[in-house]
Amino acid sequence: MRPIAVFGGTFDPVHNAHLALARTALAALDPARILWIPTGTPPYREPPVAPALHRVAMLELVVAGEARFAIDRRELAPDASGYTVDTLGALRTELGEAVPLVLLMGADQYRKLGTWHRSSELSRLCRLAVFTRPGERLEDAAVRVVPLAPLEISSTEIRERIGRGEDVAALLPAQVLEYIRRHRLYGHP
Repeated sequence: MRPIAVFGGTFDPVHNAHLALARTALAALDPARILWIPTGTPPYREPPVAPALHRVAMLELVVAGEARFAIDRRELAPDASGYTVDTLGALRTELGEAVPLVLLMGADQYRKLGTWHRSSELSRLCRLAVFTRPGERLEDAAVRVVPLAPLEISSTEIRERIGRGEDVAALLPAQVLEYIRRHRLYGHP
């Protein structure tokens, strides 16, 4: 049975590195689908800059062209914990034990995994697919290592550059940039 891949984040905004990771996951893991799960306002981090309505709308623009991409809004619910382990637990309950789940993450997040809420429970809920720079070694037989050409793009940098009036066209899908302009997000004039 093909897995369901889970890709969480604030997506504030969704950008080309997110897309590169998701497309690489499609090719390397052949999942039945990738669930993009935008986080709400969890207690363990700063809240996203753009409201959920806008972040989801930008994600909708990106997932529209790929049949195996879907958005899962559960972490945006007012009572959602925002913890990955809770989200995966709910998915596991809904899908049953037979459906494999794969959590997609970059090597930077993987190195912080021990600090995640109830991280020791993740291995019973899913398998991890860790996206690394080509040639980067990761010594953990429990994870699937997927090489990914580095894209030095961050949502923080994009927001800051937009706020300064700098060009970010090469960092974002065109339809996302147009949405940001139209809705004057991140300080866009």
